[in-house]
Amino acid sequence: MTASAILYAIRPLRPEAHTFEVCCTVRDPDPAGQRFALPAWIPGSYLIRDFARHIVAINAQANGKPLPLTKIDKHTWQAAPTTGSITVRCEIYAWDLSVRGAHLDATHAFFNGSSVFLRVVGQEDAPCRVDIAAPAGKAYQDWRIATALAPGKRTQANGFGHYHAADYDELIDHPVEMGRFTLARFTACGVAHEIAITGKHDADLDRLCADLKRVCEWQIRFFGEPAPMSRYVFLVTAVGEGYGGLEHRASTALICSRNDLPYAAMKGTPEGYRKFLGLASHEYFHSWNVKRIKPAAFTPYDLDRENFTTLLWVFEGFTSYYDDLALLRSGCITQADWLELTAKTISSVARGPGRLRQTLAESSFDAWSKFYRPDENTPNAVVSYYAKGALVALALDLTLRSKTSGRVSLDDVMLALWARHGQTGIGVDEDTVRLIAEELSGLKLKRFFASAVDGTTDLPLKSLLARFGVTLAWEKEKVETTASLGVKTATEGKEVRLATVYDGGAAQAAGLAAGDLLLAIDGLRVTPASIDPQLARFEPGATVKLHAFRRDELMEFTVRLDAPAADSARLTCAAKSAGKRRGWLVD
Repeated sequence: MTASAILYAIRPLRPEAHTFEVCCTVRDPDPAGQRFALPAWIPGSYLIRDFARHIVAINAQANGKPLPLTKIDKHTWQAAPTTGSITVRCEIYAWDLSVRGAHLDATHAFFNGSSVFLRVVGQEDAPCRVDIAAPAGKAYQDWRIATALAPGKRTQANGFGHYHAADYDELIDHPVEMGRFTLARFTACGVAHEIAITGKHDADLDRLCADLKRVCEWQIRFFGEPAPMSRYVFLVTAVGEGYGGLEHRASTALICSRNDLPYAAMKGTPEGYRKFLGLASHEYFHSWNVKRIKPAAFTPYDLDRENFTTLLWVFEGFTSYYDDLALLRSGCITQADWLELTAKTISSVARGPGRLRQTLAESSFDAWSKFYRPDENTPNAVVSYYAKGALVALALDLTLRSKTSGRVSLDDVMLALWARHGQTGIGVDEDTVRLIAEELSGLKLKRFFASAVDGTTDLPLKSLLARFGVTLAWEKEKVETTASLGVKTATEGKEVRLATVYDGGAAQAAGLAAGDLLLAIDGLRVTPASIDPQLARFEPGATVKLHAFRRDELMEFTVRLDAPAADSARLTCAAKSAGKRRGWLVD
């Protein structure tokens, strides 16, 4: 390391109180007064998190004496002018059991650098060295570390000790897990991979390694060897109920239900395990698509404020298309499984009235204020850039394949993005994807993108799929239901509350609102078990009396029931049409 390296040290100070001690030492501070800042958000999760709110104490020293620190905004401090090195010490509260922040107790420790490491303003390009220490005490002697950070010469066998990063951006792009986790290893295309699982579980590690190896090898070979990382780590936290992931350049942090992990007696690939594999595949695909192929707005990241882009439908949506496609093409799931997964995505988009109100470009831009802050009206106002973005990827893929007789596909577009932007570091502009697709195919695609990305009309998936021998049919989600209130409900013990009242539905027309507690339909009590059978006794168009509490006031509503929407997609294809899907779903 050079003399100008920024030095960090972190240790679990009081696991029982969930606090880390983090020190940052600057050898060559700004003589006018060095500024320090903690990121306001973490790349990959597009919401201002205000990590600085978890700092419970902060102070500075220079030349062995206290140095005044002045807080100049919610996450920035300025030290008094001084000569010689400055060390800033923070005590940080860590009780966020998610993939985004930091969590510490007597069983384990986890942190993302963006939530614990101060940025030395003006010296972000300086190399960084970090010393990671174990908690004090015999109770923690068997703890070890899992991280993709590059170890230094003084790193111990259990992982504690020194690590280094080329700059601040790299430092905060490697989450760290400490504790008594299960560790498994495999190699994919010559790259060492590790899976560290925290939490109680009975996972079949051999099955897990074998399946992830297939997925990782397919993705590496898809973009072309060598892989962009020399080592990769899956950091998995297994809980009772949970789901989420966050991508990093050489690792990912995942939270899953322990029941979704494979077990020794498991037969086939059940739904829960498909869900986990899809999550791992999604985050791994991000190693190329968003970690290295980036929107121009992210080159570089501005960690102090929102970074607006209209392109999240490319970086999350296209990744959502390829995550399950990678499972199919690598042999982890069957074509029937893929059709079922895709049908669920089609259904989820169709059930949201927000798809008719918000464009994909708007959804991407408004992620900071809408997508990550859902409320009871979100389904009426917002379309998911994940789900609809995946369907746009599907539609574009099929359009390119059909109109070029299979000569060009979305695969070619992704490879061009990797060559021109991922390997060069040049950010992707708003119209880059369209221009590349047009260049490779010779097609004029302005109308397609205007409708799919900047419009709110439904995608012509039925006709596009039919060209490849895939039939899209629409059915009622619940066959036994004959009438609909037009709501989404939430169960609270033995009570039913309206979580969402859909635009244009029967409940909205009658004056019901999200949050209302349903009591009775035509004088009969409503329970979570009874509501569907009660509605099944009525024909569409029937009028019923519905009683509900709004706050503490009893209200009566007259509701004219609607017919249930046929918004459950089903995809099927005949074996005799397999040739039409060659190169797409069939090798």
